[in-house]
This record gives sequence, C-alpha cells and structure tokens, in this order.
Amino acid sequence: MNPQPQYDPNVRMIPVKQIRVLNPRQRSKKKFSQIVASIAKLGLKKPITLAHVHGDGVEAVYNLVCGQGRLEAFIALKQEVIPALIIDETKEKLLLMGLAENLARRKHSTIELLREVKILKQRGYSFADIAKKIDLDTTYIRGILHLLNKGEERLLTEVEKGQIPLSIAITIATSDDKAIQSALTEAYERNDLRGKALLRARRLVESRKTHGKSLRQGKHTPPIEPVSAHTLLKTYEQETVRQKLVVQKAKISEARFLFIRAAVNQLLEDENFVTLLRAEALDSVPQCLLAETPI
Repeated sequence: MNPQPQYDPNVRMIPVKQIRVLNPRQRSKKKFSQIVASIAKLGLKKPITLAHVHGDGVEAVYNLVCGQGRLEAFIALKQEVIPALIIDETKEKLLLMGLAENLARRKHSTIELLREVKILKQRGYSFADIAKKIDLDTTYIRGILHLLNKGEERLLTEVEKGQIPLSIAITIATSDDKAIQSALTEAYERNDLRGKALLRARRLVESRKTHGKSLRQGKHTPPIEPVSAHTLLKTYEQETVRQKLVVQKAKISEARFLFIRAAVNQLLEDENFVTLLRAEALDSVPQCLLAETPI
C-alpha cells in the first residue's frame, strides 16, 4: 500500500490513535471491504478532514470531520498514521461539513443523516436555514423531522426510497384507519399512487400496525396500562353485562327448543304421520326430541 501520495502542503500525517470519532456511522461489511481493498491497492486518494481540539505533538487530539470509512480502513490495515487536512471551524460549521459530505455521497438521505438534521434543529436552526444549507425543500425538511420525532422509521425508509409520497406518510403517522384509507383513495384518484405503488402503501400500513414504527424485527407489543381500581371496576361491569347476555341467549334457545320438541311430539302422536315417515324411511327421531328425555 502507498498511504502517502503527494497531497496539498497543508495535509499532515496524523497518528490514528489521536483521532476521535464523535458521531460514528454504521456501514455494510461489503462496502467497508471495498474501501479497505481500494486503499490497500491504490493508496488513499483523498485525505480525511480533522478539527484540532487541543494539545501539540504526541499530545494532540483531533475530532474527525469527514472520512470515517477511510480512517477505519487505515486502522484495519494496521497503519499508525493517516494523511489529514486540519481545519479550525466552529462546531456548527463542522457539523454542516459532515452533513454536506454525506449528502454528496448518498443519493437519498438516510435515517442516520436525518438525525443529524434533527441535531441542527435542536441547535436553533430554522427549517428554512437547514433546507438552504443542505439544499432540500423546506416542506420536505419539516415533514421528515415530524416523522423522525414520532419515531416513524418504517415510514421514513419508504419516503426515502420514493415508494410513498411524504404527505401520505405524514397522514399515516397522524391519522386513524378511516382517514388513512380515505387518503390512499384520494392519492389513487390524483394518480399519486397507482398499481403496485398503492399495494405497497397498503402493505406498509398493515406492516406498521403489526410490527410497529421501528425497523427492528419482532411483533409490536403495545404498552401495558397500569391496573387501577377504576379499570378493575370497568372490567367487572363489562364482564357482568357479557354474562347476562349469554344467559339471556341461553334462555331464548331453550324456549325455542321446547317449542320444537312439543311440536314434534304432537306430530308423532298422529299414526298417519308416523306411517308416512316410515314409508319415506324418516322414522328415526333424535332422542333429545322425545318428551320423556330430560333437557
């Protein structure tokens, strides 16, 4: 590996153990393996970016701004130093730089990236400021942050993939089943959701109901409400009403059965009727219909 090609004169070789990663990101093993293989074969094409925190020489500490994958690849390749461009900016500017790099690298925002946008909002940036800095629509930012605040990871993923419109995702997150179905119907009529897109949206609604908002596997279990005296009394009253209905239905069924049995026994006292039944091979009568049989 050739870890030190000719760079800008401002680039320095920094020991990897002096670098802190404040906001680590997860990436697929396949993607990381590609980064490692590329650096091992061709060397580092672009230095990482660091912010100098404090100290000098062996005591210096740097925060990583851009290049976590490259840094981790160097560590995996057992390299003790890495080419880095050292900058001196405010925390807000450093955060924006990391955000901009992610946007440039990815076609669509990820939930991880959206959490960084949320951090900007918490730092006091307006929706318009955030949209302007990362070149996204204000309405989109507002809607996405709403879903993020509600923990709607499943909906966010589908919006990012372009599978459902943001407006439909927000409706799903904030409405009951009737309103959701109405919104899907309106989207169909506007040609926003047609064919497979409509089917995907409906499956998403069912999946969200079954597995919850998060992308973690496992069936969603609703929170258990604490038991109180009021809850117990209400449950008892509901069970009492149910038991009374069962008793009432049983009495009605018994009355109907007694009427049918009386009618059948009266018919069986008629010899002509009994002869007709025998001729048609219908003279077998259930025991429970005979007058002397107890109920």
